[in-house]
Amino acid sequence: MTTTVKPGAGRNNTPFLYGEEAAAVARVLETGQYGHTDVTEEFERRIAEFLGVRDAVAVMSGTAALHTALLAAEVGPGHEVIVPSMTFCATIQAILTTGATPRFVDIDPATLCVTDQLVMDAVTDRTRAIMPVLFGGRAIDFSRIRKELAAREIAIVEDAAHAFGSRNGTRRVGATGDLTCFSFGPIKNLTCGQGGVVIPRGHVEAATLRRIRMLGVVQSQAERAQTTSYTVEGFGLRYQMSGINAAIGLAQLDHFEQAETTRRTLWRTYRRALADLDGVTLVDVDPDHSVPHLCQVLIPNRDEVHAQMKARGIGVGVHYPPNHLQPAFAQWRRDLPATEQVGAEVLTLPFHQHLSEADVDQVVTALGQALKTVGAASCARS
Repeated sequence: MTTTVKPGAGRNNTPFLYGEEAAAVARVLETGQYGHTDVTEEFERRIAEFLGVRDAVAVMSGTAALHTALLAAEVGPGHEVIVPSMTFCATIQAILTTGATPRFVDIDPATLCVTDQLVMDAVTDRTRAIMPVLFGGRAIDFSRIRKELAAREIAIVEDAAHAFGSRNGTRRVGATGDLTCFSFGPIKNLTCGQGGVVIPRGHVEAATLRRIRMLGVVQSQAERAQTTSYTVEGFGLRYQMSGINAAIGLAQLDHFEQAETTRRTLWRTYRRALADLDGVTLVDVDPDHSVPHLCQVLIPNRDEVHAQMKARGIGVGVHYPPNHLQPAFAQWRRDLPATEQVGAEVLTLPFHQHLSEADVDQVVTALGQALKTVGAASCARS
């Protein structure tokens, strides 16, 4: 049974529930144990099984996943992390929290993702990690440069907040051997209400991640319950995922195949509907391999079109204002022409599992009308 809430075209993105999440949370509440529990550990096991990996470490948010992964990769003061400017500011804040600094890199405007060549051109002696953003759910293949990065002791820490369930070739994102970070926030492909997961590169790194997420404490919760003391071996934070959030995620995971199908079908419906609109470029998310998280177009006069769409009751958005242009990050600003062009033109269309084909038609019709209105106004001004 699905939720009865159906926001339609009036919302840019919104959570989708399958009707079993509330009962799953209630079962956790009945136990009287609300923090990290065996439910959290079951969620980790199920995520690892789904992705085809040995281990998964659950944390309280996608941002916590990024921060913890960078710490596990020994990123810290004096280091640089190569990162696209075109991402949510959480990516950059996670880097700064380690004491490292971002080295912004440009993107391919067709995909809004970095390329291996753009990454290698940005590497310096201070580079400790690269943090590619799998924008919209599209996987990035770094197989050509992975060995060179490893030889230079540069870690790949994937920001896969948009890409849970997507594939890189035949393998799910997370199973390629890099440190991979997922977000399970309210509007992601799979939600825990709030939460994240880090996929480690091996047993030692998994232990490090678990120690960091529990304030540097070595013993597990079950081990601490059997003794009168515990050992703190290093820096850590309270980043554990609660059993309440894990219960929501487990209920969602049971239906993820439905989410995959629905989101791919929806994106392809948009592609067909947008094909006849002049002046609109659809950002490619590779729906044959991805589980799309966003549907975005590039259009001239974006701000005016955005206002027209809002006036028509259509829930459009902008993902994202480029970070190198933000006041907080201005000291690391670089010349990124493709990012700045995209930042001025990108428009995110409503994209969530409540949408019907009729909703898509409504959005695209409104977009066509908005383009005509803005075009006519531009002609009148000239």
